[in-house]
Amino acid sequence: MSSKPAKIFVVDDHPVFRLGLRRLLEAEGDLVVCGEADDSVGAAARIRDCAPDLVIVDVSLRQSIGIDLVRQLKLEDERRPVLVISMRDEHLYAERALRAGAAGYITKDVDPAILIGAIRKALRGDLAVSEKLAITMLRASLQGSPRPSSNLGNLSDREMEVFELVGRGMKTRAIAEALAISIKTVESHQSSIKRKMGIRGMSELRRVAAVWVTTGSSAASRP
Repeated sequence: MSSKPAKIFVVDDHPVFRLGLRRLLEAEGDLVVCGEADDSVGAAARIRDCAPDLVIVDVSLRQSIGIDLVRQLKLEDERRPVLVISMRDEHLYAERALRAGAAGYITKDVDPAILIGAIRKALRGDLAVSEKLAITMLRASLQGSPRPSSNLGNLSDREMEVFELVGRGMKTRAIAEALAISIKTVESHQSSIKRKMGIRGMSELRRVAAVWVTTGSSAASRP
């Protein structure tokens, strides 16, 4: 292993979490935080300047979705690992993150030692996921894709992004700008979300999405 500390860049919109993560990593001696960002806007340029060995990205950023940033970073440098960390349920976001090119997915409530272990795995080029998720993925590969466990599981990646941004209180035009798509496309996604989730109108969609954003639980979905 190189004598130089591995450089980590952190993209997360919570300053307290970034500070805690910085202290945790730098206490290890062989890991150092070389830069931070609170949103995807401008993050790619800072990451290029920092040239980190690993990027840690939260799923839910200030005005964007972290998985979109993962895709962008992998297009720019497919060799650099990106570890996704989130408060969101594994069964809703982990597979989406891995499909986007992430080296792993870890929830924020894990023991610090597990997080450090996941970072080291990603740096080695190994897949960094929980044992539970690894077993689920293995079963899915052997038996075929499992049936989604909630209505949210039926949403496409883009629909999930629109759903979360609706839950943050963003209007249709703002969502279109954040995702670089047309207003008409956002409205089409919203209609599809309502159909898949059995939601009758936009006011109910906003309420259900807001509960999801607040609780981080798939319990926000309708039965």
